[in-house]
Amino acid sequence: MEGDPDLQFLLQGGDLLKVRSSSWKKTRYYRLMEDCETMWYESKKTFKTNQKFLLDDISAVRIGRQSEGLKKYTEEHVECRCFSIMFKSCRKNLDLVASSEEEELLLWILSCLNKADKNRDDKLNISELKNFLHLINIEMDDDYTEMLFKKCDTSKSGYLAGEEIEHFYDLLTHREEIDVIYGEYAKTTGFMSPQNLVDFLIKEQREKATLADAHNIIQKNEPDENAKEKKLLSKDGFLMYMHHPDALVLNPDHREVYQDMSQPLNHYFISSSHNTYLMEDQLRGPSSTEAYVKALLKGCRCVELDCWDGSDDEPEIYHGYTLTSKILFKDVIKAIKEYAFKVSDYPVILSLENNCSVKQQEVMAQHMSSILGSALITSPLGDGMPINFPSPEELKGKFLIKGKRLNKLEASFAPEGEEDDDTDMTEEEDDEDEHEEEQRKKKKKLKLAKELSDMVVYCRSVPFHSFEDARENQSFYEISSFKEGKAMKLAEESANSYIRHNVDKLSRVYPAGSRAGSSNYNPVPLWNAGCQIVALNFQTTCTNMDVNQGRFLVNGKSGYILKPAFMRDIDTEFDPITLTRGDWLKPKTLHVMVISAQQLPKVNQKESSIVDPLVKVAVYGVAADNAEKETSYVENNGTFFCQTPHTCAFPLGVVSKCILGNHGFNPEWNETFQFDVYVPELALVRFTVEDYDSVSDNEFIGQYTLPFNSLKMGYRQVPLLNRNGDVLPSAGLFVHIMVLDAE
Repeated sequence: MEGDPDLQFLLQGGDLLKVRSSSWKKTRYYRLMEDCETMWYESKKTFKTNQKFLLDDISAVRIGRQSEGLKKYTEEHVECRCFSIMFKSCRKNLDLVASSEEEELLLWILSCLNKADKNRDDKLNISELKNFLHLINIEMDDDYTEMLFKKCDTSKSGYLAGEEIEHFYDLLTHREEIDVIYGEYAKTTGFMSPQNLVDFLIKEQREKATLADAHNIIQKNEPDENAKEKKLLSKDGFLMYMHHPDALVLNPDHREVYQDMSQPLNHYFISSSHNTYLMEDQLRGPSSTEAYVKALLKGCRCVELDCWDGSDDEPEIYHGYTLTSKILFKDVIKAIKEYAFKVSDYPVILSLENNCSVKQQEVMAQHMSSILGSALITSPLGDGMPINFPSPEELKGKFLIKGKRLNKLEASFAPEGEEDDDTDMTEEEDDEDEHEEEQRKKKKKLKLAKELSDMVVYCRSVPFHSFEDARENQSFYEISSFKEGKAMKLAEESANSYIRHNVDKLSRVYPAGSRAGSSNYNPVPLWNAGCQIVALNFQTTCTNMDVNQGRFLVNGKSGYILKPAFMRDIDTEFDPITLTRGDWLKPKTLHVMVISAQQLPKVNQKESSIVDPLVKVAVYGVAADNAEKETSYVENNGTFFCQTPHTCAFPLGVVSKCILGNHGFNPEWNETFQFDVYVPELALVRFTVEDYDSVSDNEFIGQYTLPFNSLKMGYRQVPLLNRNGDVLPSAGLFVHIMVLDAE
């Protein structure tokens, strides 16, 4: 590979940021040694000897923020530059951040090429080339592989080396659909002028664009300095722009906090976790402070703490009457304090399930007071008895306690000596599973420590009897918890009453006790009924958790989403089941064309396994809006190559022709779907990619969920997330979106 620029880059080396913790991030110089088998890096330690490692010792290169260290200690915007090197031995993984995406991709390709090059001669024969294709998830017909091989083997040597390998890779990753779109607008000697770009942005992307916007895009995205100097956008620059965060399917304005955060707290949907301490199932799994860290880093704003008497007068957290492991209450509070505001500045609610003795309740109060300090709300904001909740903006950086209280909040404003000092507290229906009920019946009363009671200000737990009873007797700061089944029934049979109840009060919903495996229910019907705190098992990856994260993807991932105006009006007539006429009815027609996918990962790591991808598009919302449609599947991630022009139905776009290009990294569908959406303010759209299986369930590859009103129109890249909600680097969908007012 002599003279190969990529190899020369690796031999020359470069700086990478090595990450170990939030405080230990150091630049290290890495380079490939002349033997092309060893990586050398510079260490600042005087007596450090292990400054090298063999490429053969690498078991995998994981692109993106996939390791625990990178998730915890790096920011989301560097996702595309992060990677981890995993070793075959017990050597610690290397978490690194490249200075550019190009460096990271080059290292990944080098790793795949190194594995494919069995005899280490820096060349690929036809057999090694086929091995390389499997490693990067491409199944190709043998005849076609040999045809491409011969085309790239310009030296007629029987192997590919240097620029020949680079040429082969370029052929695989070529985006024919981008060529067609670009060609339609590149009217200035094969380039896009600023005016050409403005035309594209207005006609195709439905954006309000000016020449100044076009100049800015060219300046940011054009890699060719000569073209940039002439204020022109090349095809490479256009492709870079289409992958820029501002050009993705998610409205870039919604990535930041864009909603009014000065409304009362109960006017927001709040990202909420159930039994947050559990890492796995509800009966035998481990409890860990790490579970709180993970939930908080995912934007959760309401976490649950099941508190029980522990040894040495230290309260513990675990799932009562089960075999789950135990962790110290104080350790949980410390973890919450450290990670509560890493992702969002807005308030965190600590939902206490208090099963402790008075003595250990006092210890709980001491720990929260000493660890959380002034960030803990222990009295109402302002002077006098409040008549409404404070806003998330007013509560920035604060902790609220949800739990039982000895008396009404009004009592704390009564003249001294008139407060109710009764320490008996009726046990209400709260977050309890069926197997706990027998134990609960044995103790109808719970002794409550005044120190802990006084910390409950805006979220006093009370039982729910009926909507009429709540209207007459429940204060705004008193919150009821509903078992999943009961909440679903109310949402179906008394939706409007539930919505009105939630206009001035908070409601919390939690999973049924029968969900021993920590499965999740569908949160959408509860949001449709105005429930704010819809608690899910954050440790469980599933469609319902994806939908939850999609709901809270926007508004700066603050964990707070402002409810629509028609759900904040005490006299609202809105009913998500009957859909009577009102301001909520804003019928739209959604057109989605699934065009192609890029660099889909293998879901089965067997060498012979290649995905047969299909795409599902679903709308979640009120009952009338729920729908799902899917494409056909592309066999072996696309196995053919066609240069024959054909017509395809790009919805309402100017571009009307598509050339079906190679399907290596980029399987194509060109299939169009239409959805009717009646209440767009409550709707979500989910894109899912699956590996088709004719004899069993399809395997999940990736998904992306976002609010309907956060969709951008036109040709858009859709990033894909894995089961854990992390970005799949380089993978994505290319779609065309159009939203029209329904007639």
